[in-house]
Amino acid sequence: MEYDDSEQAEAVAARVREFVDETVIPVERELLGDGPVSEEQLAVLQEEARERDIYAPQISEEYGGMGMQFRDVLPAFEEAGRSLLAAPAIRVDAPDEGNMHTFELVATDEQKDEWLRPLVAGEVRSGFCMTEPMQGGGSDPKMLKTEARKDGDEWVINGHKWWTTNGLEADIFLVMARTDFDAHPYSGCSIILVPADTPGVEIERGIPHMADGLLGTSHAEIKFEDVRVPVENLMGEENEGFSIAQQRLGPARLTHCMRYSGMAQRALDVAKAYTSERQAFGSPVAEKQAIRFAVAEAETELHAARCMVRHAADRITAGDEARIEVSMSKLYASNVVQDAIDTAMQMCGANAVGEDLPLADFYQNVRQFRFVDGADEVHKRVIARDAFSEVDDSELENIARYGE
Repeated sequence: MEYDDSEQAEAVAARVREFVDETVIPVERELLGDGPVSEEQLAVLQEEARERDIYAPQISEEYGGMGMQFRDVLPAFEEAGRSLLAAPAIRVDAPDEGNMHTFELVATDEQKDEWLRPLVAGEVRSGFCMTEPMQGGGSDPKMLKTEARKDGDEWVINGHKWWTTNGLEADIFLVMARTDFDAHPYSGCSIILVPADTPGVEIERGIPHMADGLLGTSHAEIKFEDVRVPVENLMGEENEGFSIAQQRLGPARLTHCMRYSGMAQRALDVAKAYTSERQAFGSPVAEKQAIRFAVAEAETELHAARCMVRHAADRITAGDEARIEVSMSKLYASNVVQDAIDTAMQMCGANAVGEDLPLADFYQNVRQFRFVDGADEVHKRVIARDAFSEVDDSELENIARYGE
């Protein structure tokens, strides 16, 4: 089953797979049950990734990456997804990966020099501040309340954000705020860069959550109280924040799909190896029809998910927003990977919840994917709205005849 990946895409993916198998997984095994990974260990992994020529494949060479096309990096993202440690090791980890993409899309040269270069190098971390407690900025971003008003040559920002990934570690925040208070939020919001050490930025807490795992990724609650930053910290055009966010989120949703596909594939590989060794009722568990059919279904669904993601990526590469294709890919893949990892857990039984295998960390991590970067229900709404946007007139006539 071919995916029509380029030779470069296949070659880089193969190198990433070797790196994960030979270097990352041994570190993972040492840390299971005793994480998270230290900054020192991560720096060592990143240095080896550079030596293997697999570091930041999605970023232009000018800013420290490999300069690959978006479509061509997808297989590498999937291979990196096979271990929770691999994505940060090759610098394709969320949210920094999506934020770096945003910098490349709309940042000024000065902003790129100040923030993109050190982000790519792994010297700093970033957070995207959008979701707000009980108000909006999540599934219904029209409810966004955070404000940024101009005062001379400064923006003055006031607002309350939470679930900001990397919030405790971030050196720079990309803050979504309302800047035109008479306009609809979709056309009246902007993204403003706020260094984490700016006076008025108050990190309220790291929100405890189930997906800490090997990375110890934080999700923070943050208040911005009369935070002042230069007007030059605006990213892109004023009041174009949502348009920029959509340019960020489309590719980011697809890279999420590929990373989680890699995680699901590794989970199945672990389960297949385990059930091939474990004996029950006179033969290996892997020879039981129920196990074999469950694996067959999971492999088929993963293949379909990969095809959907590549199709959407081809549309984006061709210059389309591909919003429907991206929503379909995200909705389908998020459920497929969750089901595959759950299947792997069931196949491994009690050993799946122990820390001798990576499945427990995978299981804790994967559940968030059904609402990260858009909940299932939001993507269904987008798909359904498009499906009903042009009802065929001839079908309406046919239906009308039934009432005659």
